[in-house]
Amino acid sequence: MRNERMKKKSTKKVSAIAHQRGQSLPDALGEVPSDIAVLNWGERLDIIDAWAQVLDGVYAHLPLKRALYGFDPIRAIEYLRQQVTSLTDLQFHRALTSLINRLRDAHTQYSGPQSIAGAVATLPFLVEAWGPVGDSHYVVSKVSNRRLIDDPNFTPGVTLTFWNGVPFDRAVDMHADSETGGRPDARQARALDSLTFRSLEFGPPPDEHWVDISFIDLKKKKRETRMPWRVVCPNRAPSASSQGGSARMRRGIDPAAEAVRRAKKLMFNATLWAQERPTTASRRGAGKSLIEKYKDFLTARKVDTSSGRFGYLRIWSFDVNDDQEFIEAAIKLLAGLPNGGLIIDLRDNPGGLIWAAERMLQLFTPNQIAPTKFGMRATPLTNAMAAARFNQSELGPWADSIASAPSTGEPYSTHLPITTVEQCNDLGQHYGGPVVVIVNANTYSSGDLFAAGVVDNHIGPVVCIGEATGAGGANVWTSDDLSAAMNAAGFPLPALAKGANFTMAMRRAVRTGDAESTLIEDTGIAGRPYTMTLRDIFQSNADLIEYCGKILSAQPSTQLQVVRSGRSLKTTTAGLDHLDIYADGHPAGPGFPLKGNGTVRVPIPKGADAIEVVGFSQKVIRQRRRLASN
Repeated sequence: MRNERMKKKSTKKVSAIAHQRGQSLPDALGEVPSDIAVLNWGERLDIIDAWAQVLDGVYAHLPLKRALYGFDPIRAIEYLRQQVTSLTDLQFHRALTSLINRLRDAHTQYSGPQSIAGAVATLPFLVEAWGPVGDSHYVVSKVSNRRLIDDPNFTPGVTLTFWNGVPFDRAVDMHADSETGGRPDARQARALDSLTFRSLEFGPPPDEHWVDISFIDLKKKKRETRMPWRVVCPNRAPSASSQGGSARMRRGIDPAAEAVRRAKKLMFNATLWAQERPTTASRRGAGKSLIEKYKDFLTARKVDTSSGRFGYLRIWSFDVNDDQEFIEAAIKLLAGLPNGGLIIDLRDNPGGLIWAAERMLQLFTPNQIAPTKFGMRATPLTNAMAAARFNQSELGPWADSIASAPSTGEPYSTHLPITTVEQCNDLGQHYGGPVVVIVNANTYSSGDLFAAGVVDNHIGPVVCIGEATGAGGANVWTSDDLSAAMNAAGFPLPALAKGANFTMAMRRAVRTGDAESTLIEDTGIAGRPYTMTLRDIFQSNADLIEYCGKILSAQPSTQLQVVRSGRSLKTTTAGLDHLDIYADGHPAGPGFPLKGNGTVRVPIPKGADAIEVVGFSQKVIRQRRRLASN
């Protein structure tokens, strides 16, 4: 038996290493499915017609992009139409991808039929920057399978100086010119990522088959090495979102960044990646715990700082299919963390299900959450789509304001939430300590929405590496979703060649609260600026966590724990001076003054079902707990 177990373990490890190695770039590009032919002129024109139709009639940010960048994608599309007959298949794909990328919108992307679905071109290392803007240093923070690196001196900690003969900082700037992102810092952050990881589904392959890298090793000696591009297919997590179900059109995500996130996990933590595969027991029906099921999206631990011990929750992605299970997994993780303060790390989160991001906010505040609102462009096409019977469940709430827009001159519909107020407040607070949220310029889409919700609902401060979050302010639809909705409205989308598809920013997002109606797209959510240090990169964000610990220790801190026992509640409090009890939505007495910290028993009415306990400090609500029905 022991030998059999060892054999299975060895097989699993070899399999993970094989996936890590991937294929060489030429080999992978030569494996386009045989049933996908080169596009003929008519198929290219259909793709161009489809883009012209949706950009002009649906694209949520068209007026903004024209104003910000002085770029008219409709004219650019028409110019590309004139070149169709003179371009090769790859040239056409590159030209259209480059055109769409000039919108600086990672929600709106083209995927040609010659792309490789789910594949990511990689180099076997990760580059990170530390130091202030204008004097950044670029170091290799992680390396993958050593069998892919010929030079033994190329190890974590080496400083990169040249990239294909170009000074490294200049190489980042040059690559940023072709990246999405509304601000220069956002484009640079994505460029730094895509120097070593590039989704082949939503972008063309690297121009070069290998990269010449100059670096300074750990002994301060200048060296050079050459590394070939390889292609890996990291697959999606078993609990990741699917394209079916009612949630598919309620997403805000950069799909290319999610593919890259998964590729990084495969390359730098292959053991965890391999553990995601269904075991024999799970295939037979033995269920995993929610924490296990969602560990690709949520991880938690305790961290010690000079200011005390705090909880640390990393939200890697919101790209889940079941928002309820996802939030229940988060609640279970929070239960095991210290209640004196929580660091929520949202860096590099590419977004996902809008419901998951916005419903999670309620876990960290006693106050009611106001969700982000979304609006559509008011055009003849969106008017017909919103009025169509087939589209009522999805677009019906926006129909009246779009229909009245021609008479009022409004360019957009009324902005309404995708996540209802009821959904955002159906579970209540589950963590009572102070909260600080970390973001960076690669925090995108639903990650932007979460950060906006933290600020606009006064949950806690935001610490930002870079100027602001990635500034993806939209609900994204696929070309299949658009095609179905447009067909129902009597405006059919031209049929796309097999394998060709795209994603589109359908509804734009605006903030609530003090920032009411402020756009998120191309602006993002700013916070307290923080500059990464070398210690952060190689010692698990030590300085960053220390900085967040000081912020947490400076915030007001209260505590409330409630346990129901028969017709009374056992309440343990700290920092509170008054409790109000509600039974089935009604006040259960005049309230209970507290004389200090400690534990008291509070009676509840006979027959009471749903109980809510509200804690005050100096007449300000600081804590709120809901107890499940009997």
